Amino acid sequence: MGVLTDYFRAPDAAAVVRSLEETDGGSPLFAEPPLFDGVDAKGVDPAVVLGQLIAAVLRTEWRVDLVEQTAVWPASPEPGPEGPESEDDPWATGPWVSELPPQVRDTLAGVRDFEVPAVVARWVQAEELQGASVENVQPLAEELFLLAGRARDADERLYCWMSL
Repeated sequence: MGVLTDYFRAPDAAAVVRSLEETDGGSPLFAEPPLFDGVDAKGVDPAVVLGQLIAAVLRTEWRVDLVEQTAVWPASPEPGPEGPESEDDPWATGPWVSELPPQVRDTLAGVRDFEVPAVVARWVQAEELQGASVENVQPLAEELFLLAGRARDADERLYCWMSL
């Protein structure tokens, strides 16, 4: 079973928390009507797979700290190093939402149309995308670039909603 991931833009973390309270933690993209502009990106976790896309854009090696995240949801205090105390803790069960830094948004938004094929060709070389083709992955990359551009233009942040 893969991780469900949705990327969306919002004015701030408080607006995200309000939307998650309204949807009982459900993805704001699948509310009726959708609460935020976003992209369904199943399996594209921020740290690794999106990090690989950022590395492809920057023409650098992927590093675990390339995409830093700030936890927004669950709204309860984050557990310590020992992890959640119970299996029912929202930190154990999800969903989870994190805010991505403006540098991630701006890096994605800065990809120009003519650069997309080369960036995607580098991205599909990531081990996590083994077996993927440029043709299959390029539409998702383009959606992420466009979403980031709309977020930048509106002075909004990018967020990632994840669930098992």
